[in-house]
Order: sequence, then C-alpha cells, then structure tokens
Amino acid sequence: MSLLVVVLGALLAVAVVVCALLAYRLGQLRSAGTPVLLRRLPAGADEGWRHGTIHYGDNALRYFRLSSLRPGPTLTFSRQSIEIIGRRRPEGSEADILHGMIIVELEPDADGGGHSYELAMAPGADTAFQSWLESRQSRRSQRSQRRRTA
Repeated sequence: MSLLVVVLGALLAVAVVVCALLAYRLGQLRSAGTPVLLRRLPAGADEGWRHGTIHYGDNALRYFRLSSLRPGPTLTFSRQSIEIIGRRRPEGSEADILHGMIIVELEPDADGGGHSYELAMAPGADTAFQSWLESRQSRRSQRSQRRRTA
C-alpha cells in the first residue's frame, strides 16, 4: 500500500510541474505576442501549419509555438536576414483555417539554418511585420559603422 502512495505522489508531482510549465508558457505567449501560423517549406498545400505567436525584438523575431512546453522561443529569425519574397492568399483547403489571413513567404535561410518558411497572419499583423522590417538599419549603414569603429 505504501508503494502505491509513493507512486501516486510522484505522478501528482509530475502533473503539478507540467501544469506549472504550461501556465508559464501560456502567460509568456499571451504577454506581448502577435498570433500567427508558421510552417516550414516545402510542405503540402494544407500541411505543416503550427499555431504560435511572434515577438518582435530589436535584432530578432522570436516564434513561440503554442503546443510546446519549451521555456524559450521555438525559432529565432535574425532581423537582418529576413526578406519577404512573396505574399499570397490562402488557397484550397487552407482557406478553412487561414480565412482572412495573408501568407508571407520568407527568403530561405531566414532562420540561419537554410530553411524556408511561410507565416500566415491577419492583415494588420502583416502591416506591423512589414513596418518592423522596413525600420531596421540597412546593411550598407552597418558596414560603414563597422569601418568607422575599426
């Protein structure tokens, strides 16, 4: 009987830790994120979409996957390496889950790992994303600043 109590106590402790991690993760996602769906390319017409939020920083875009208990970001994109190569509306069965959203295709290697991604977001979020990208410091200006400090 005491072995059963110990096992049940251990299971209860694990459940409490998992619930605490989940509560922390949901709080982190709701704090200041923009809801998006992200998928890595290549993917089928309506496959691979993952719900999450993006958080804008000075030098990086951090993606937090909704269904992950990981304490930090799932993916990080360097602000200087993000380039938009196309926009489109949802097609076919994508329209069921992405109704009213805009899909933005990012240039390969935006994550520094050589992968291509698509982000699906609301039109207002797309405008904010575009503004954040356009307000970054240009690469040419960064090179001239490095020369001055050297």
